[in-house]
Amino acid sequence: MTAQSSDSPYLDEVDSLREREYPLLSGTTYLDHAGTTPYSTSLITSFTADLTTSLYGNPHSLSSSSQLATQRIDDIRLRALRFFNADPELFDLVFVPNATAGIKLVGDALRDYSSRSPSDTISQEESRNGFWYGYHVDAHTSLVGARELAARSRCFETDDEVDGWIDTTLRNGDDKHPAQLFAFPAQSNMNGRRLLPARWCERIRRANQARTERANENRKVFTLLDAAALVSTSPLDLSDARTAPDFTVLSFYKIFGFPDLGALIVRRGDAVEEVLRARKFFGGGTVDMVLASAEAEGKWHAKKGDIHECLEDGTLPFHSIVALSAAMETHARLYGSMERVALHVRFLAQRLAGRLAALRHWNGQPVCCLYGGADYGDSTRQGPIIALNLLNSQGAWIGKSEVERLAAVKNIQIRSGTLCNPGGTARSLGWSGGDMRRHFSAGLRCGDDHDIMDGRPTGILRVSLGAMSSLGDVDAFVNFVDEFYVEKDARVASDPPVEDISPAEFYIEALSVYPIKSCGAFKVPDGQRWTVKKEGLAWDREWCLIHQGTGATLNQKRYPRMALIKPFIDLTLGVLRITAGDAVLEVSLDRGHTDRNPTCTTSLCQSASKPSTVCGDRVVVQAYTAPAVSAFFSSFLDVPCTLARFPPLPEKMGAGGGGGGRESALRAAQSGVGSMPGAFPDTTPTSSTPNSSQANQPILLSNESPILLISRSSVNRLNEHIKSGSLPSTISTTSTTTTATPRPKSKAVPADVFRANILIAESPSFPNSTRIENPYVEDTWNSFTVIPPSHHQNHQNQQQQQEMKFNVLASCQRCQMVCVDQTTGIRGDEPYSTLVKTRKVGRGVFFGRHVSVNHSAGEAVGVGVMVGDGVRGGF
Repeated sequence: MTAQSSDSPYLDEVDSLREREYPLLSGTTYLDHAGTTPYSTSLITSFTADLTTSLYGNPHSLSSSSQLATQRIDDIRLRALRFFNADPELFDLVFVPNATAGIKLVGDALRDYSSRSPSDTISQEESRNGFWYGYHVDAHTSLVGARELAARSRCFETDDEVDGWIDTTLRNGDDKHPAQLFAFPAQSNMNGRRLLPARWCERIRRANQARTERANENRKVFTLLDAAALVSTSPLDLSDARTAPDFTVLSFYKIFGFPDLGALIVRRGDAVEEVLRARKFFGGGTVDMVLASAEAEGKWHAKKGDIHECLEDGTLPFHSIVALSAAMETHARLYGSMERVALHVRFLAQRLAGRLAALRHWNGQPVCCLYGGADYGDSTRQGPIIALNLLNSQGAWIGKSEVERLAAVKNIQIRSGTLCNPGGTARSLGWSGGDMRRHFSAGLRCGDDHDIMDGRPTGILRVSLGAMSSLGDVDAFVNFVDEFYVEKDARVASDPPVEDISPAEFYIEALSVYPIKSCGAFKVPDGQRWTVKKEGLAWDREWCLIHQGTGATLNQKRYPRMALIKPFIDLTLGVLRITAGDAVLEVSLDRGHTDRNPTCTTSLCQSASKPSTVCGDRVVVQAYTAPAVSAFFSSFLDVPCTLARFPPLPEKMGAGGGGGGRESALRAAQSGVGSMPGAFPDTTPTSSTPNSSQANQPILLSNESPILLISRSSVNRLNEHIKSGSLPSTISTTSTTTTATPRPKSKAVPADVFRANILIAESPSFPNSTRIENPYVEDTWNSFTVIPPSHHQNHQNQQQQQEMKFNVLASCQRCQMVCVDQTTGIRGDEPYSTLVKTRKVGRGVFFGRHVSVNHSAGEAVGVGVMVGDGVRGGF
């Protein structure tokens, strides 16, 4: 397909513009402009130059630096009004932190206005009634939240409901509230639908006038427009004051990327100013005089005259306002006008939506469900936001979190969830209020990965475009969906079953203990038998790093450098020796911190109970309080954190044992969706869902189970897929050509990226060991037995040499953390990218098996395993 330059005013220039002005976008497909757009290099350079050549003081002074700041603020306020075609004689602009702060300011003012003492303009009954608030179902969460300030509120489910309310209730004037506020978005931040605000503002204003003339009523209905989503890529035209809203809120960072600043634009008028001046709170700089003592003379203050003067509490963020000047100047130089930006993103959005809608599986079923349905070529009704969910070839929903995780691995930045638009999302997905309350009771929370409930999605994927978006961004996302989620043909078995498996065909190739959650592994030395407890291998995930501000447990998904923190368990000295770069720290293995460990001082090992969060669980850990401990980890990771230890489990903790501690919370693979890709044999794993009698295992700080097992043959098979190079070509488009580029082959990954405790391999000691490997045979096991080598068995050490039976609990669901190189701490895109293609079943991506030692049958716990022990699978 050929794209013509005439479809976008600067399509041919955007690639060079990005290279010059947006180097941070190199190698990244940024598609979250509705959240914020990136800032340009020129903006930061210009702002920095201004700060290094001009001295700005606090505006509340008469010094030269203060007067310079005041002058710049006045000039920039005027320029910002003109940016939106707002006549300063008819509008004022109040600087606020963001659009939400502007909404709250209006709501607070209306609440205080409506609760005033009875007077000539408000009756005693009206004073008790407070103000009425109406809002559109497509409103941002912040608009919905304003209802809590009102005496009564109503959510309008459709545009027709709004029209009906204006034509009947509003015109008839049968309300008893001293003021009413109707709020709505200019553009939905969820799916980009535009609501044509001018028509409602004008009609409401006419209804106000008609009611006043008919009944001489002073009650007014004010309008509040949330323009934050619209202004990011489209002009906001307030040139016609007759159709303009009374209040307009927006955030400048959505337009320019920087500064983090918002605005409340107020349409001047006696009624509006009366409401705003009724706000009770006042801050520094907003009053001409105030009496501090209220005992004799009573409470009294005189507010400043102009609207912005009496509403901008305290010292303005004057440096951010100065940055706004650089932002407007730079944006005009780079893009010319918002009209040009609007034309550009309209072309890209139309192309992106069209290509996504055209994607089909092998059986003709659509891949994408798009929410909104408006014509992306009509900028009066639709903005450059595509809201969607994905489906497989059988029509089953694909979880939003899985898609967002994989997109992050591929350096594609999108957003998923309810998108701070509860009404629009619920309506699009068909959820009622009762449904959502039930979901909350079942554990659904904002930002979690409960993607599908009752067979339907709980959230939406959002792709949004901006001024510097390119055809390459469009192609990258479509290629991503096509590569990973378009099923080109019916699923077939990847590996044929193999018959006649010997009883002890495998052995333990490696044992790994991870003393500190999400940090490096301690490799159990050959010849050393390691204790297995009911909660896992001894010392495994007994410590963690917690953020000193939030208490949250750190992990490699957010801090991949944690992989470079290397622990060593020194049983001789009784210490955990931790290496981070050139620094070394030792802490005692003994919880009592006794004098038997001279290398670990008592002061270093002092701890205090702290609440923390581990995989959504609220736990209490023993945090090390010594400054040397927190400094050791904080300096290496460049994040304020410290070491913490999980308390010992109660003696009776275990299956059916009660007591405190954590238990595994394995997520079952969805049944009936299909077989595990690449499984041996190619049937649904016998234990892809947790064994009800063994799933609730005691654990320390591991994610889901006491022990994780993987096999060498499965790693080898996965690496064959990674290196095969049989991936589809990428499609890239310029303004004149479309080309297909073969993908480079990826490198094999080591087994340690899966952070397993037990790595098994085909045993070389059996005669038929030279035959083909059995990848994923562990998927068929429901148990396995570890068998010590016969030459190690003797009477004196009989207990340690007995066989140990393990239960297989479930398959291990994987996330993008497997992409962290455990030797460099660098994050790549493999093996997760290939796992999604080869190991996806239902709504999860699986590799490896969760296991636990069998203690329900009364077998001894505390017996050890060793590298070289044989392994016999149980089917």
